[in-house]
Amino acid sequence: MTTADPAPPPPMRLRELVFGAACAAAVRAAVRLGVADALDDTPMTVDDLATAVKTQPHTLRRLLRALTCQGVFAENPDGTFEHTETSRLLREDDPHSLRYIALWCTEPWTWNVWPRLDEAVRSGQSVFEDVYGQEFFTYLNESAPESAHVFNRAMTTSSEQSARDVALLLDLDDASSVVDIGGGQGHVLAALLEKHPHLHGTLLDLPGVVENADSRLRRGGSLAGRADIVARDCREGVPVRADVYIIKNVLEWDDDSTRRVLAGVRAAARPGARVVVIENLVDDTPSMRFTTAMDLLLLLNVGGAKHTRQSMVDRLTGAGLVIDGVSPVNAYLHAFECTVPG
Repeated sequence: MTTADPAPPPPMRLRELVFGAACAAAVRAAVRLGVADALDDTPMTVDDLATAVKTQPHTLRRLLRALTCQGVFAENPDGTFEHTETSRLLREDDPHSLRYIALWCTEPWTWNVWPRLDEAVRSGQSVFEDVYGQEFFTYLNESAPESAHVFNRAMTTSSEQSARDVALLLDLDDASSVVDIGGGQGHVLAALLEKHPHLHGTLLDLPGVVENADSRLRRGGSLAGRADIVARDCREGVPVRADVYIIKNVLEWDDDSTRRVLAGVRAAARPGARVVVIENLVDDTPSMRFTTAMDLLLLLNVGGAKHTRQSMVDRLTGAGLVIDGVSPVNAYLHAFECTVPG
């Protein structure tokens, strides 16, 4: 029976770390082959799995052996394989699926930027444009449509899952209006409007983003009568007055962009308005291994950064906001509750 091993001694642990690309590639291969989707609740032999996903049995066994060592899938004493809690997250139909997150983190462009990390650390600048000749989002949208599709699906999955947690956390009973700044397709806003029938909401994001807004918010949708959609770069101003401003996973660009977004909120908001900033943190959180890796990928791609609790506090207070408290949204997100002073 093959299972995940206990923590290895330091020399072997270091060997595993520098071979981390093999683990990531194995997860990607399993997703692209559809192994998790083919394996349902009944354990299957390698031969049956190989037939289902159209691979060679002997090489599929090697892939599964590598993954079971990591706790992704499990091998039974009779040689059949079954799901683990981790492998189920690779299924398309799992309500908590991380299928597209797994693909996004292992897209072909990532393999070419990670080896340049020393250059990014030395310069403090993105290396993506040096490698591909285009800025990150321009490259995705103009030169890599398949990667763009995976990226958009990953962001949609992440937003849908975290939207439920944000809606559970925030008490908006005393508010009448909310704006989601850089809110993507509007999953957080839709969740809040569904929870609070008295609330009116505004989704603000780039034109190419909001044109694919959640169907509930668009004309004819179930929430359209209580929702406005504003196509705008939030760094160029926030032309909406509301009781509550939500900024989720936006303040991770360069410092100038962060200052411009927060200044736009200050200019638009009335005294006493709430500003809720929701971010991944790279300290004091159970998700540090993931968020610190994402922090480095942000550096490589766009020159951005994830925040520590203190760096987020510094930016919010520097923008003139009063921080009322910091609360965990889930294992990887924190909400900074702020007020616009009089």
